[in-house]
Amino acid sequence: MTHIQLYKKISYLPDSLKAEVNDFIDFLMHKRKKDKKRKQPKFGAAKGQIYISPDFDEPLEDFKEYM
Repeated sequence: MTHIQLYKKISYLPDSLKAEVNDFIDFLMHKRKKDKKRKQPKFGAAKGQIYISPDFDEPLEDFKEYM
């Protein structure tokens, strides 16, 4: 949708709905700013919290007949 198409659609709305559209646009802009402020996780922050068993790569008993 181009800017002109959007402008035409908004121009047909009554003033009360134009105010709602304006409020919604403000809400979306605030939401976008909030999303940008998220911090990136630091490398190694979860160290020691994840455990993989030593036999992780071993074949499963259930699939022996297929191998």
